[in-house]
Amino acid sequence: MNLPNLVTLSRLMLVFPLVFCFEAGLNRWALVLFLLASGTDWLDGYLARRLGQTTALGAMLDPLVDKVLVTAALLALASRNLVPAWSVTLILSREFLITGLRSAAAEEGISIPASIWGKAKTLVQVTAIALFLLPAPSLAFPLYWVAVGLTVFSGGEYVYRTRAIWLTKK
Repeated sequence: MNLPNLVTLSRLMLVFPLVFCFEAGLNRWALVLFLLASGTDWLDGYLARRLGQTTALGAMLDPLVDKVLVTAALLALASRNLVPAWSVTLILSREFLITGLRSAAAEEGISIPASIWGKAKTLVQVTAIALFLLPAPSLAFPLYWVAVGLTVFSGGEYVYRTRAIWLTKK
């Protein structure tokens, strides 16, 4: 187990106290934990590239842990009725779809790299979640809906790119 993968696992371990703080109404602590966990997403990738320690495990684990973190936060927001449950379902459906497409492509020896739209979606989601915890609903709500829009757009873009890659490989 290398350092970047340990950083990724630390992000996963932060999900449990994050959910506890969300549910206990400890928004400041939840915000600190969420921002810390989100920061490790950047750190693990940086360390993997800088130290030359990119691994298949890290490539699989990093996006999975990202999804667990964001899913936990979105479900907590929905449980407080801060965001509509249908929008969380839409976001989670996109995540499952893209994970499935990437897994199927990987079995065919095809790599589907992250797109700028997927990265933008993640950044906007993380920022909106943080704003809900501040609380800054006048900023959080519009940004959340931008995140939902980017979720749909980036999901469609992944499907289109995956289709194009498969067609050129066949």
